Amino acid sequence: MNDAPDHRLVIVVRADPVICGHSVEARNLAETALQRGFDEVRIVTWPIERLQEAGLPLKPLEHVLPYSEGIHVERPAPVGDYKVPDGRYVAGITGRLVELFTDGVPTVCLSLYLSPHMIAVTDALAAARMTGLPVNVTTIAEAVGSDVTNVVRSCVERGEFGAAAHLLGAYLSQDHAVAVSEYTRDLIVEEAERLDLLRGTDFAGRLRAKVAISYPAIDTSQYLDLDDGEIGARLAERGLEREGYILYLSRLARAKGVDDLIEGFERSSAAATHTLVIAGRGPEAQELREQAAASPVAARIRFLDDVGDGEKPFLMAGSAAYALPTKPRPEFVETFGIALAESMLAGGGPVITTVTGGVGEAVGDAAFIVPVDDPDAIAAAIDGAVALPSEERARWRHRAREHALQFDRGAVFDRLFAAIPADRRPVVPVG
Repeated sequence: MNDAPDHRLVIVVRADPVICGHSVEARNLAETALQRGFDEVRIVTWPIERLQEAGLPLKPLEHVLPYSEGIHVERPAPVGDYKVPDGRYVAGITGRLVELFTDGVPTVCLSLYLSPHMIAVTDALAAARMTGLPVNVTTIAEAVGSDVTNVVRSCVERGEFGAAAHLLGAYLSQDHAVAVSEYTRDLIVEEAERLDLLRGTDFAGRLRAKVAISYPAIDTSQYLDLDDGEIGARLAERGLEREGYILYLSRLARAKGVDDLIEGFERSSAAATHTLVIAGRGPEAQELREQAAASPVAARIRFLDDVGDGEKPFLMAGSAAYALPTKPRPEFVETFGIALAESMLAGGGPVITTVTGGVGEAVGDAAFIVPVDDPDAIAAAIDGAVALPSEERARWRHRAREHALQFDRGAVFDRLFAAIPADRRPVVPVG
């Protein structure tokens, strides 16, 4: 029988193979936890078949990078049969968390996304305490903008109360509540104020006092000091040349502004000399492919749907520019922009984006900013990025990297875990 761990971190998240910055963040926090002395990390997530059924954009399974020894990915099976029409998979996750919370191991549990992950943690912790078994758990809940738009805002707009109060109340019950950006925290408080006015509650003031900021954690080592020879070799495998293409690499969704990027590219002078590479998967993939096929520069637009995390830094480093002209939509607002910061670290061409949501916090003053829904501005930004002299390009690269280094996973982890009681986390000697 194996010895019980001294300190455990549990992360509840939509993990790999989901194409989402927060699945990458979960991996980065898990790997850093091992470096900081946690001797066991468990990522509790969803079965692959359920992710596929849900229609989420997924990475090719063969390109998902392995985790380090000591990180265990658990995908609990659903609980119940056809007589339980919904919630079966959440019940499986909740049940597994109860088991982890009652085995006596000092545990920190981090939930990424409030709904449904934090809700599962909250329910599991209540059930664990009801068992009478020893429970030594500290909870951290990290909110993103879709937590608000999917639940709180939609409830307020419909004049409903219960689901929003459930979510915000559970968020306040966590030991530590964080948001991925200042924008996200402000959005949460703003919608809570609307709920307070509607029903006479007092959520906004308590949230304003409690919620801290924890920017997403990035493994900066993946993007720094890339070998020039390997960059060239990786690009050659794709039939690409260094600084010969504009790159988009993210989910293929309307809110990401890919349609505007295609229009902007075809209006740019760079379309005569460069290629637009659109890498990713998502719900609008077929629609975007059809748009590109009808473009007058269709021959200059390529789609890649099999890019793994290992290849991503090299594609970013070799680009003439990285473009993600995200825009606010009812179903999604960019609350940070992890891929933007990753490209800034990789040292490729300038980032082209908007200041939607929390993007301004991700890029600072180190990006080409264009208005939302403005293909002409995108065209001008592409041409401006391509035409940069080498010395100016180097200055942009340096400024971008210096800004993005603050999101290194070690620094983010240390700030996030600084408030955790010493008996629930390892204390690693300095030096």
